[in-house]
Amino acid sequence: MAFGRRRQAEEPEKGAEVTEEPAENAEEAPAKAESAEGGPWDSEDSFPEMQRLDFGSLQVPVAPGLGFQVNFEATQVDEEGNPLDGRPVAVLVQYEESAMQLQVFAAPKRSGIWDDVRRETAKDITEEAQGQTQEGEGPFGPELLAMVPAALTEEVLAEMPQEVREQIPAEFVEQGWAPQIIRFLGVDGPRWFLQAVVQGAAIEDEEQWQVLEDVLRGVVVVRGDAPMPPRDLLELQIPKEFSEAGQDDEEGAEETFDPFERGPEITEVR
Repeated sequence: MAFGRRRQAEEPEKGAEVTEEPAENAEEAPAKAESAEGGPWDSEDSFPEMQRLDFGSLQVPVAPGLGFQVNFEATQVDEEGNPLDGRPVAVLVQYEESAMQLQVFAAPKRSGIWDDVRRETAKDITEEAQGQTQEGEGPFGPELLAMVPAALTEEVLAEMPQEVREQIPAEFVEQGWAPQIIRFLGVDGPRWFLQAVVQGAAIEDEEQWQVLEDVLRGVVVVRGDAPMPPRDLLELQIPKEFSEAGQDDEEGAEETFDPFERGPEITEVR
């Protein structure tokens, strides 16, 4: 359900030349949504200084109570399908009972892609996931709210913390699934597209959403000058603070990096 590239029939043929024009004409790029005050920012913008984690193409603000994870996509697997190597594809920002996944993609110079992505995402959710979608206007412009059935198998329930499992209504457990609400937000920038996918309490809890919204507004996108096909992921990297935290763990330290309360964690998407 998360944003991905177009289906094979819609992708450029392999070996096709990327017909993206030089970056000096970037002033013709689509402006960000008029309803969004401030960021997300392009690295060429004059943006406010604040403490941010450097994920390469994404610079994400740090604030009290936030946790960070990096989602990986396997690029090499063994004979049993277990990942041997991978690349970072998304940044997950966590706050209390809420999470926001951030991904940034290359986009055409003269037009945004959020309108197309939104339609494709809605179609995939309704046709493939048997879910429901509704469009609306939010602080960053058009957005998509989706309800998808989330499986509640014995394995899924067993992995849940007990306090979470106890909050699930009995009828959901009996039927084997529960409705899951997902909020998709998109921002078209100069030759980039930033997607935020929000889940958890922030869907209805205004206080928790405000924290995530402030994070999103403070994001800085580093597009770079290299030509890239639209919808290709911009490269992410692991912040040095993550590496330092990992070294501390190896030395027996009890706490991982965090200037406030929670430390970064790295999770792998298989």
